[in-house]
Order: sequence, then C-alpha cells, then structure tokens
Amino acid sequence: MQAREIQAVPPDPYRAWFECIAGCPGRYSLKEIIYACPKCGNLLEVRHDLDLLRKKSPAYWKDLFDRRLMGNHWPYGSSVWGKREMVCPDVEDANVVSTLEGGSNLFWAERLGKEIGLPELWVKLCGNSHTGSFKDLGMTVLVSMVRQMISEGVEIPAVACASTGDTSAALAAYCAVADIRAVVFLPRNKVSTAQLIQPIAHGAVTLAIDTDFDGCMELVREFCTRHNIYLANSMNSLRVEGQKTVSMELAQQFDWQVPDWVVIPGGNLGNVSALGKGFKLMHDLGMISKLPRIACAQAERANPLYLSYLKGFDEFEPVQAQPTLASAIQIGNPVSIEKAIRTLQYFGGVVEQASEDELADAVARADRTGLFNCPHTGVALAALFKLVDQGVIKAHDRVVVISTANGLKFPEFKIKYHEGNLGEVASRHPNTPIDVPADYDKVRDAVFRAIEESSCP
Repeated sequence: MQAREIQAVPPDPYRAWFECIAGCPGRYSLKEIIYACPKCGNLLEVRHDLDLLRKKSPAYWKDLFDRRLMGNHWPYGSSVWGKREMVCPDVEDANVVSTLEGGSNLFWAERLGKEIGLPELWVKLCGNSHTGSFKDLGMTVLVSMVRQMISEGVEIPAVACASTGDTSAALAAYCAVADIRAVVFLPRNKVSTAQLIQPIAHGAVTLAIDTDFDGCMELVREFCTRHNIYLANSMNSLRVEGQKTVSMELAQQFDWQVPDWVVIPGGNLGNVSALGKGFKLMHDLGMISKLPRIACAQAERANPLYLSYLKGFDEFEPVQAQPTLASAIQIGNPVSIEKAIRTLQYFGGVVEQASEDELADAVARADRTGLFNCPHTGVALAALFKLVDQGVIKAHDRVVVISTANGLKFPEFKIKYHEGNLGEVASRHPNTPIDVPADYDKVRDAVFRAIEESSCP
C-alpha cells in the first residue's frame, strides 16, 4: 500500500525540556536521566516552547493532526507521534518505538446513558491497544527517548518499573520491540494472570515481590538510583506526554469540540494530570474554546485523593491501600499527587469513590449494554452514577468516561462475579451458562424460560 503523503512541518526548532512543577528555576534536557527537581525534590514536568508552537495557527495544527491520524506514514500512524511537535520533538524517526498506539474507539454508550438519564454518554476505550491498556500511550514516548539516548552513546543497561499489571505489560512490550532489557517489580498475587503473563511472554525480568505496589515503588526507585537503570513509572513525566494525547484525541473525535465532563479512575494519578495537560495545551494554543471539568474516581479501599478532596485539598495523607478488585489502582501513596491536585483545582474537578460492591455492579451493568469493562473502569462508572444522582453531572452534559484497560485482562473477576463468588459483593446482574441435555424440546424450553425470566421486572 502506498503511504499517504503528509505535509511536512517546516523546520522550526520545536523544543521541550523538563522543569520543576513548583517553579524552581532551571531547565533540564529530556535526554537527561532526572525525575525530580534537584533544588526542592518535587516532580518535574515537560514544558514546550509555546511561542514557537503559536507561529502556526490553531487551524494549521488541527488540519495537520487530522491528516496524520491513523495514516501509514511512519511514525504518524500513531496518534501519539502524529502530535510529536506537542509531545516529544527530541526523538528522531529512526528511534521511535511504536505499535501505532492511540486512535482507540470513542464508544457512544447510548443504552447505558439512557438508563441513567444521560443521553450524551461516551466511553473512550483506551484498552483497545497493543497491550490492552492506556499505558501504551506513555510508554511509546519513554522507550523511544531511551532508544534515542542509547543511540547517542548514553549507557542505559535496562529500563525498570513497579507495576500493578498494565505498566509492566506496556514496558515489556515496547522494550521487546526496541531490543532493550526490561525489569518489572510486581506485587505478588496482586495482578491478574492475564497481566502477569504479558511481561513474561515479552522476556522481561519479572519479580514477584511480597509487598504491595507502594512497596514495589520504593524498591524500584532505590534500584534505579543505585544502578543507572532508567525508571519508567509515571513520576517520569515523559509518560505523561504520551498519555496527554487522550485529551487531544478526544477533541479530534468530537470535531475539535470538548466534552463537559471527563471521568477517569485514579491510582498513581499520572493520568489525571496528563488529561489536564493535554486540554490546557490545546486551550493555550487556541485549538479549543473551553475546558472540561474532570472527575477522578477512586476505589474506597485506596482513596487518599478522595479523603484529601473532602478537606478541600488543604492536606494530604497517604493511606495503607487495602485489597480491592480494582487492583491496578490499589495505591495508597500516589507519586503524582501534587500534579493531580493542581489539575483538579484548575479544572473545577471533583473526586468520588466506589465501594467493591458498587464497582463490580457498575461493570456488570455496563457489560449488559455492550461494553466489556475492566474493574478500574467500573470505579469510574460507579462514580459517574453517583455524580449523576447527586446532580453534579447534569442530564444535558456531554460526558466521557476513560476506560483504562481491556476487560479481557480480568477474566477471573468477571467469572467470579457471574458465579457469585466475589466475597462480599452482591452479584445483581449474574448470567451463567445453562446446563441442558442434547434434547431439542429441553433446549427450546430452557431458551424460552430464560428469555421470559430476563423480561420480568
């Protein structure tokens, strides 16, 4: 197939660098191995030269991004690299590590929306990706930058992360594509089998550690610091640059209009700040005319942001996260807490929580309408139901729920729900196979009996 011709961007020197989120003076190269401000210890974030970007009109950027989207001109078929000037201009084409990530379906959840009185309900299916989660969007940027650094002579023996499943899968896959060694720290017995097999299959050094995610995070940070291993967790803000393209892609899919609300599950909270960063950048460049409000949803058993929100964000205390069905967000001391709070305050955001019963029921209820959700998306859906009931989200609002991972990664969760074996969870929407002998009359009777029962109020 012949590649579509893409109009080249004139060779303006687009620039990006790291800066302290607290405003300390100093700029640091994206090719420098640095994660925190050397002056105050706060996280860094990637900044772009907006004056250079503003040399092109909003219409120019929108047209360019639209023509690149899902094409086959390397590397612009990736919805991340199709926006490279605003994501990571420092990586050469030859060093881009991509699986053509992004471009995921924006699903109109019409039936579910009608059930809850929200006609404009959409679900952004970020789990429809190479490794089955939104983590691919950030990992393509991070691993590409590592490959660029290695090509320039920087010695990086491996890339490592702590993970509750999805980050390790993405890191392992992208490092496998790039022929870079990956090391993953996983909390033992706290990730699904489907998530565990991904880094194993991709050849990553996989450690199952007898601790929780916060314990793994502490260990991997020490390990990376002592041995010059590159850290791939979301405290590395290169990840945020890729993940912020969810906002930009949403705007594209709505013909450069912006929803009223975006609802997203929150664990380590990098994705909250990523969403805000993408929307703010487009707004600053005049590509969109308004900003959405952001709702962050947390599991009740791992809810430090929610507890801080109840106190007006005046204080924050880490919690000891308890086991939750939403295992990927079982995080009591999120790395990106300051970025997330700042984002929510800027966007008039809210935080809601979901119990185990609420999140499991929300998954099953949504699945009945044609979705196939992970438990973390269930947290976001349960929070959405609450916010609609409370009148915070109005019937006329256009709402997008960010689905962070593919439901196929969590078969045990779904099987146990429908079998009624999720502990204290009440399975309100169970559906189990009907055992029937190979007899036509009995098969017919079983089918019509099931149809009749499902029709009863």
